[in-house]
Amino acid sequence: MQIPIEPVDAVTITTVMDNSSDMLLQDQGPAKRGGPGRDVPKRSARFLEAGETADALLAEHGFSALLAIQKGDTTARILFDAGMTPDGAAENLRRLELPVKDIEAIVLSHGHFDHTTGMHGIVESLGLGNLPVYIHPEFWHQRRIAIPGREPRDLPATSKHALLGAGFEIIEERQPSFLLDNSLLITGEVDRTTEFERGFPVHEAFINGEWQPDPLILDDQAAILHVRGKGLVVLTGCGHAGIVNIVRYAKRLTGIDQVYAVIGGFHLGGQHFEPIIGDTVAALRDLAPEVLVPAHCTGWKAQHALAAAMPGAFIPNSVGTRYEL
Repeated sequence: MQIPIEPVDAVTITTVMDNSSDMLLQDQGPAKRGGPGRDVPKRSARFLEAGETADALLAEHGFSALLAIQKGDTTARILFDAGMTPDGAAENLRRLELPVKDIEAIVLSHGHFDHTTGMHGIVESLGLGNLPVYIHPEFWHQRRIAIPGREPRDLPATSKHALLGAGFEIIEERQPSFLLDNSLLITGEVDRTTEFERGFPVHEAFINGEWQPDPLILDDQAAILHVRGKGLVVLTGCGHAGIVNIVRYAKRLTGIDQVYAVIGGFHLGGQHFEPIIGDTVAALRDLAPEVLVPAHCTGWKAQHALAAAMPGAFIPNSVGTRYEL
């Protein structure tokens, strides 16, 4: 099955929230660091002689990105994920001078709390939601991490009652769906085709009244754009479906072979995923994106392996970075 995706003229992806903050990073290709040609906002600091300091961006174990998609004379803004803390993403949007009220829709990549909790601050800034929110039907599951020999650790689930009560229009799609006149494609459930991306073995979900293995985390979805003359841009939250599965699925869905940029969490950290770093790096090198930004849950070892294997494409991420694609 191929889905015709309309090309866009350009997209700017701003990292609203990520695990990393680095004020010393320099511009690199499409990555622009710091504010868009403005002075950094200030805040009071009683123990500094000047009495003020930079109102620096926050970093946390979570992910959120703002897409500004240009097509002709129009620019549409979409929020992809909302970070881990109630106010973190909204605060960073404020400090970046990116008004929440300009957001036209929200895509939540999956139901894990480090991508959804920041909806609290978004609502506080909006007053009422009054926006479409795109999710997969299994987004609502209660989840936990069940490591053998240890007490299971619950992962806070998103409240459907709270989201609906805030005025959001919840749109649940298992299949691929379009936003912005067929220009932004949300993958829905991603086909699992690689031999090595087998999911999260200690992940469980509460289904039909009992805890069941949930290694595939089927609600994991990504966003796809086709930038005219450059190729596909793929944005992931955690990449639980497997970053190689996701990129290959994007190519199959659109019928477009050229991969321009892959940005987001690749979930290659920790003992369950480090064994597949080599296979993942080799497959991504074959896919040959011009821009590669492994963020959030990718992990230190995978970051270094990708940087070594693809030095011309690799760009380290940091909160506030804008990718002008």
